[in-house]
Amino acid sequence: MAGIAALAWGYLAYQAWAMDHMDLVDMAMPGAQQWGPWDLIVVFTMWAVMMVGMMVPSASPVILLFTRIHSGRHSQDAPGVASGLFLVGYVLAWTGFSMAATVIQWGMHSAMLLSPAMVGTSPLLGSAVLIAAGLYQWTPAKHACLTHCRSPLGFLLNEWRDGARGALVMGLRHGLYCTGCCWLLMGVLFVVGVMNLLWIALLAVFVLLEKNLPQGRWLSHTTGLALIAWGAWMARGVMA
Repeated sequence: MAGIAALAWGYLAYQAWAMDHMDLVDMAMPGAQQWGPWDLIVVFTMWAVMMVGMMVPSASPVILLFTRIHSGRHSQDAPGVASGLFLVGYVLAWTGFSMAATVIQWGMHSAMLLSPAMVGTSPLLGSAVLIAAGLYQWTPAKHACLTHCRSPLGFLLNEWRDGARGALVMGLRHGLYCTGCCWLLMGVLFVVGVMNLLWIALLAVFVLLEKNLPQGRWLSHTTGLALIAWGAWMARGVMA
């Protein structure tokens, strides 16, 4: 997991550096005009790798616990295979999100709502995204998904399935809960910059803390209020 996350962050760091040094390197970037299949592949790859780098570290507690339980129940089996399938299922859930994010970015690009640096150009839309993300932090759906992410033992005991297919399904289900917990937070990147490495890192750290700190729920509420205030301030600037 550490190696996979490190590779993903290496890719993101290089992409962010290359965007600032396009006169020195020839990087794969979506075109400024109407996108074709290659542009969609480039953007999807970017999102998929980004989600791996951001979310795999936060999933490490449940995957390590799954490995321990699997080793106890199936002492003759290689735990790495089952754990790898669990991780694959988890990543598949976020890959689905990456596909949706790619479609959204395509639509924003077509509507000229993103700059060439992939930063949102509409303060009103940015305000709406921030307020929606802040409100979601207070919803029952958010807390239901967060509870599953914060209680890996409870999730594993309730969702346990034996065999290779079972490990894959468990990883997918946990990934879906995780996606339900964090999907609107990822929308903040459309406001601050899809390839803003600082914000990507901040969101990754926040997700890790939200899932693992005892005060995670209060952290969600506080962050929600901050996002709402930020969105309101941005909207006020538009209305002024």
